[in-house]
Amino acid sequence: MSALSVLRFDDARVAVEEYYLAADKLISGNPKQSLWQHYTDATRQFFAGIWQSELGKWHIRYTEEEYCQILLGKSIITDADGNAVTVVAGDSLVLPRGFVGSWEVIELTRKIYVLYEPGS
Repeated sequence: MSALSVLRFDDARVAVEEYYLAADKLISGNPKQSLWQHYTDATRQFFAGIWQSELGKWHIRYTEEEYCQILLGKSIITDADGNAVTVVAGDSLVLPRGFVGSWEVIELTRKIYVLYEPGS
């Protein structure tokens, strides 16, 4: 049995996954998004890593709980009632399970994310 170890987010061995959102999620633009998945637990319910997006706006619907810290850029997160929050580098926030709205990247945005997906 191997010992548990600390995982660093600056570990260059983590491969980047680049993708574009499905057309039905897009509101404006077609931002390339990048994901560095640094950790997934054995249950596949807990995840942590770094995410980045180019400029654009899309619909969001959270089935997971997410804590994130903005590392770079500027985005506007708007809920279903039209309440908007602007987030910039240094901001930390939680998006709760069930949150519905939109995410708009105004300046290239990078964040650390920690997700918990409780399952059905």
